[in-house]
This record gives sequence, structure tokens and C-alpha cells, in this order.
Amino acid sequence: MMKKYYSEPERKIPVCTETDVLVVGSGPAGFSAAINAARNGVDTVLIEQSGTVGGMATAGLMSHWTGETTGGFYEEILDRSSDGVDRHIINPEKLKIVMLKMLCEAGVELHLYTFACGVIMKGSSLCGVITESKSGREAFMSRIIIDASGDGDIAAKAGVPFQKGRKDGKMQPVTLMFKVAGVDTARVKFIKNFESSYGTLDGDLQSLAKKTLPFPAGHILIYPTTLPGVVTCNMTNCTDVDGTKKEDLTKAEYTCRSQLEPIVAFLQKYVPGFEKCFLISSASIIGVRETRHFKGEYMLTEKDILKARVFKDWVVTKAHFNFDVHNIEGSGIDETGIQEQFPQYKGYTIPYRCLLPKKVENLLLAGRNISGTHMAHSNFRAMPICANIGQAAGIAGALSVKEGVSPRKLAVEKIQKILKKSGVRL
Repeated sequence: MMKKYYSEPERKIPVCTETDVLVVGSGPAGFSAAINAARNGVDTVLIEQSGTVGGMATAGLMSHWTGETTGGFYEEILDRSSDGVDRHIINPEKLKIVMLKMLCEAGVELHLYTFACGVIMKGSSLCGVITESKSGREAFMSRIIIDASGDGDIAAKAGVPFQKGRKDGKMQPVTLMFKVAGVDTARVKFIKNFESSYGTLDGDLQSLAKKTLPFPAGHILIYPTTLPGVVTCNMTNCTDVDGTKKEDLTKAEYTCRSQLEPIVAFLQKYVPGFEKCFLISSASIIGVRETRHFKGEYMLTEKDILKARVFKDWVVTKAHFNFDVHNIEGSGIDETGIQEQFPQYKGYTIPYRCLLPKKVENLLLAGRNISGTHMAHSNFRAMPICANIGQAAGIAGALSVKEGVSPRKLAVEKIQKILKKSGVRL
């Protein structure tokens, strides 16, 4: 059937604000970018489509800060939000409050419930973003824009070249995180990666999950929380989803929520300590792991990570995780993924060039949308690494404004100098 179109009448869009740095998306990368831009002395605006900041770390009910970096802004987030037990475990309600306080302290102008739906271009330069909200259609004009939207919605609309997923276009599955209460945690053996399991009277737990749970669910990942008797579960699963399409996101929401009751019943029946467990909360946003990979001045590869390569133009250091590739065809780990047996224990660096998109000026990438391959992305998409990517992007944005240059022409040594003062070391 031929698609029908409606021609929208021409209208004037009010300019909501004119700022130095505009950050789109308030997940760990965008949050970090906004605060670090503001702390470096420029007017900064942060827009977020949901009603809270933090992205997957808060609204997504992520269990913990998986992956690792040492030094930089990520350490400050941990220091400010820790409950004093294991600072890597996330208390999402506390983190929401802490993040809002930190944004306020830094002087960031925050706009929640604001969806970025278009871009304003002048030639190859990005000059602003068009939004929709309860306040109507508005324009946010800015000298530098940082795309921390995860999927890179602004970069895509601005014309930055990209590919989705791996070479065949397939992307990692999506997940809806949830929590169960009533757990006897003293008896629980937490299963924190796909390569871990243990035997019970009924058989190996990972094998039981694969056999019993509704496809494409079929694995166990359970993590501790900061609350007594409460456990976070990363067990729902939906494959063949393009996180840039509303139809696919709707399908994923239904699929993952339909798996919640069978998963809880499985936990009650088979997993020691969960006999009396019950569902208490689920994430308000679906966890999308992978969509667009943008082409930047440099594309980080899996070889760079395995060699722990130190780039001269580093802006993130001591990044460490594994190749966390979830099974693209079903449950569990993908045949290309390596978790517990990941061979590289040294931290790697990320070059500034990965934050600089091809073809578009005055734009910086931050978070999982930076320039990297499918396999490299499965490593650097971890939230701690994204937080320090955001720190670098925020500093770069502020310096670009102060010096009146495009981020592409900014001397990376000036970014590195500020990063070193915050505790970032090679």
C-alpha cells in the first residue's frame, strides 16, 4: 500500500532558549556531559524525554554499575550515590535525587518531558534542536550540541553516516529489568553472567531456564540490591528489535512484560531462596543495548580493546569490561560474546576522535553512540565508561565555546589537562 502524507502548514516555532552547550539525553553519558560543561563555565541546557534523569541507571532499574573505569567523574557519581554497602550497586531512587541535586548545583538548566524531534542546520553545522512537549513545539538553539540520546537520534537527523548493529544489520536483544521481593538472600547464589550457573536437585539452573522459560527468554541473571529481601533480575528478553522504531519498542514492551509472571514462577519453583518471592517493580523504559553505530574521525575496534591500546588523543582511560554480546537469536550469551573468560584485564583508552562525527560540525557524540564497531560497542556501552565519555564530551563542548572553534579543531591536550585535574590518569 502506498504511504499517504499530510502537508503540515508552515508555522513559526518559538525559541525556548539560546545556550552555549545543549545536551540531549540524561543517561549516565548525558548527565555527565551536562555537569562537566556547566562546571567549565558555560551556559548548559539538558533536555530529557522522560520525567527523570539517569536513563537506564534509574528509570531502567539497572542493577549495578557494570563495567569499570578508574578516576574521573564516574568516581564522583559513586561517591555521591553510594548506600555505603557496595558502591557499585545502584539504589535507583537515591540516584534520581542525587543526580537532580548535582545538576542543580552545577547550574544546568533542565527540561524534562521534552522530546527532541528535529534538528536545525546551517549548511553542515548543527545549530539547534526542535522539541515537542506539553509546552508545544519549540526550538533550542546552541553553539555546541552533545548527542547523548543512546540511539543517536540527533546525529542521525543531522546526517551523520551510520550503520545499525553488526554487519548484517542485526542488533542485540532488549530487556526489561525488574525486581522481586520476599527473597531469602542468605540462601541465594547470585548469577551475574551467562557463563555462571550451579546445579540443583532439578538440574543445572541455566539449562533449566533455557528449557522452561518462554522463548526468547531462557537465562538467569540475578543481582543483589541495597534493600533487604530484594533482588534485581535481568531475565526478560526480546530479539529482532530495532530500538529506533516505535513498532518494535511496543512489541518489546509487550513481549518482555508477558515473560514476567513465568519468570517469577520459575524462580519460585527452581531457585533456592526464591520460594516466596514476588514481583515488586519493573523498569519504566525498555533496555535497548544496540542500535546505530556512527562513523567518526576514528572507529574504535575490538582489537584496540584487546590490545589495551593507548591513544595519543585519549579522553577516557582505564576503561574495562568484556564483550557483552547477548544472543542475537535467543537467550544467553552470543557465540561472539565473552564475559567471565574475557582475556584482557588491562584498561583501554578511548580517543577523542570517536566523539567527533563525520560530516557535521558543532556536534559531539557521547555514550554508546560514539564511533565503534559492533564488538567494541558491546564493551564501551557499559554505564561507567559512558559516564566518563560524557565527562570528556562536556569538557570539549565548553572549551569549544570558550575558544570559538568547532570541536573538530579543538586541541585535545586542553581536554586532557582538565581531565587530569579530575583524577583521570593513563
